Amino acid sequence: MKRFVFGAVSAVIVSASCAMAQDYPTKEIQGIIQWGASGSTDTVMRSVTPHAEEALGGTIVMQNMTGGVGAIALNHVAGQKADGYTLLMGAENPLLYKVMGLGDKDYTDFIPVNILARGTPILVANPEAPFDDYAGMMEYIDANPGELRLGATGPGGLPSVVTGMIGSVEGEMDVISVPYDGDGPALTALQGGAIDVMPAVLGAAIEGIRAGKMKPLAIFDVEANPKLPDVPPVTDFNEGYNTYLPWGPFFGVFVAKGTPDDVVAKLSAAYAEGAKNPDFVELMDNRGFSMMGISGAEAEDFLAKWQQGTTWLLQDAGLTKASPEEFGIARPDAD
Repeated sequence: MKRFVFGAVSAVIVSASCAMAQDYPTKEIQGIIQWGASGSTDTVMRSVTPHAEEALGGTIVMQNMTGGVGAIALNHVAGQKADGYTLLMGAENPLLYKVMGLGDKDYTDFIPVNILARGTPILVANPEAPFDDYAGMMEYIDANPGELRLGATGPGGLPSVVTGMIGSVEGEMDVISVPYDGDGPALTALQGGAIDVMPAVLGAAIEGIRAGKMKPLAIFDVEANPKLPDVPPVTDFNEGYNTYLPWGPFFGVFVAKGTPDDVVAKLSAAYAEGAKNPDFVELMDNRGFSMMGISGAEAEDFLAKWQQGTTWLLQDAGLTKASPEEFGIARPDAD
């Protein structure tokens, strides 16, 4: 009798779960954006989500939850019920948390709903900075130690990775690191003269460049970008960057592991459809983002390879608090 009752209760629970998945969504969905307003992650998510809402037939209320290089948002979503009603709208940073000592969770604790796009890093300067390209900046740093104010977003943020590359290729730099809560506030500070240089994603900086509010020093890629063809790739200044490039950030929507498969499928289909919207595609193209639109096993493979390459880049630059090996992350060239 006990076995029968248990089996009956289990069947009821499974049936209820399936019904919930079929009816999903029945209430508002919370979209937790890992970075601050006006930054690149915020721009991507607020641009695509209205189109995804139409495809889903539900409402997604977006909220910026900053702090801890995105770890506060990630931990918040991880602590909610895995039912598809709390989404993490994030960038690449969680894949670095373990080696940077920022937390014990990363995207292996989540399901990628959709990796929407990737970006290209760029180094930009205040228009009044006394140099006009990467080589000029390096000469200025050598001649004026401890004077250049370099924007940052915390360990594991895009600026820390780019700065790590520079340190690995050029050697130690004597600069002042000024932290901000995301690339949006940092780029605003750059335009106002509070900092001199900022590593950022092209998509967040390109409008400011076009408006003359900041000047590009170099694209962190192995070739020029068609959106800014006159800006040289950093490999033109130092071929040592070929070891690390191409590299770039990415933007995606995630749910906690344990979310029902049917719910994940509905969300993935909605964001896949939203990402095809002509307005969103045009925005991403104008800002120099590369569309990806991947989910499932393809997205998980991409995340694993990105984590592998970047954690070892930071390890070799001496910027990690723990070796990737401690978390089973092999070097990229390992068999």
